[in-house]
This record gives sequence, C-alpha cells and structure tokens, in this order.
Amino acid sequence: MTPSSLDELIDALRCLPGVGPKSAQRMAYHLLQRDQRGAGRLARALSHALAVLRHCERCNTFTESEICERCANPRRDASLLCIVEMPADLAMIEQTQSYNGLYYVLMGRLSPLDGVGPRELKLDKLIARASDPAVTEVILATNFTNEGEATAHTIATLLSARGLKVSRLSRGVPVGGELEHTDTGTIAQALVERRSL
Repeated sequence: MTPSSLDELIDALRCLPGVGPKSAQRMAYHLLQRDQRGAGRLARALSHALAVLRHCERCNTFTESEICERCANPRRDASLLCIVEMPADLAMIEQTQSYNGLYYVLMGRLSPLDGVGPRELKLDKLIARASDPAVTEVILATNFTNEGEATAHTIATLLSARGLKVSRLSRGVPVGGELEHTDTGTIAQALVERRSL
C-alpha cells in the first residue's frame, strides 16, 4: 500500500495544468528517487514564492513590492495600457521588444461555465486603472479563444462606454507562414483584417 505522504504528494502535483494522475505519479517518484536535491529546491522556492509574492497594485501581476518594477519605470509609456490574461502573456509581449507601454493582468478570463464572471476577474479594478487620465489607449491582448473573445468584448464595451479608445490585437497569417499550411479560420480572419499598403 502506498504511504499517505506519497499519495498527498501525487495529489498535490495534479494541481498543475496538464498533469494527470500518471504524470503526477511519475513526477513524484522521480523527485523522491532520482532528484531529492531538486525536490528540496522546488519545495523551498515554492514556499518562498508563496511567502513573498503578491499582486502589483497597478497592473495586478506578481511582484515582491507594492508596485512592480515595470509600473515604477518612468521610461514606460503610461498612455498605453495592454490588457492580458496571465503573466505568461505579458512575458511573451515583452519578449517581442515592440511594446513599451504598461499592462494590466486579469489573472484569468471570463468563463461562466467555470464560475468566472466580471466580479471574479475584478473588472472594477481594471476599469479604475484604465480610467487613469494618463491612459489614452487600451489594447486588448486576450487570447483568441471563445473565452478570450468574450472577455475582450465585455471589457471593450465597459471601457468604450467611458470614452476610452480601445483596440484589439489583430489576427492573421503568422510571420513566415505559408497559406498552404495555414488553417482556413486564420486565413479568413487575415482577409477580414487586411490593411492598405
């Protein structure tokens, strides 16, 4: 019979996205048998992160300070506010090195089936942040899933009603992509969002 502490470890690993019972079991056995040093490091890092990380008062991402370094940086363009679903989305936009504005991280997306509505996303806090007089444009960079589209639509409606300029990331054929290997939905959207040269 499996020890209860092992069961608890396996069950705890299942909280990770995409990790089912078999994967969690493999991870637990690997950490305990082959990488105890790594397991200890993981436990300490997770414990430390839980103790010191909190949400930035301005952009809602994770930080150790009241205001994150990005929001405190005077060289960032305070007139642009990019709204993303998760910190990982913010990181991807930053990696492009093509945006120098500020962000607001929703920490999720609207999903009525999962019980996530405007209250759970704290859209009132977003509206307050976007209403800062320095903000002249809000860029919606939610994912192009059904939930992401619904989230973008809801936010656009709320912010447009307050007279804010709202834009949305465009969609289309990926850079370096070939039409022959691109799905029809992406091609159709690229045609709709075509621009003059």
